[in-house]
Amino acid sequence: MSMTDPIADMLTRIRNGIQARHDRVELPASKLKVEIARILKSEGFISNYKLVEDKVQGVLRIYLKYSEDGEPVIHGIERISRPGRRVYRNKQEIPRVLGGLGLAIVSTSRGVLSGQEAVKTGVGGEVLCQVW
Repeated sequence: MSMTDPIADMLTRIRNGIQARHDRVELPASKLKVEIARILKSEGFISNYKLVEDKVQGVLRIYLKYSEDGEPVIHGIERISRPGRRVYRNKQEIPRVLGGLGLAIVSTSRGVLSGQEAVKTGVGGEVLCQVW
């Protein structure tokens, strides 16, 4: 897989990590990925994340979250906007994922926000991914 879409790569690593029941996954860090991890944590989809310095771009370590009975908290995570097909939505059109149980992550002029925050703030933007 070429790294033309580092965000898709991040989501794939999370998806694979959950399927393999790993407690954490590691990936090359970037500002945007750290922002996505921050929202996943604040919305309760991962237990934590950590930026580990290395000599290159840094490593983003994401601690996956499971319920008491070992079920992953993330049931699905998918890329919406892609480098070849950007998806922009204004604040009226930001998707509600699973009737509000899921989460859209939107890159806006005010930074990376959850769909709900974007609607509250009254901004639209690029819908990076959704999680449920």
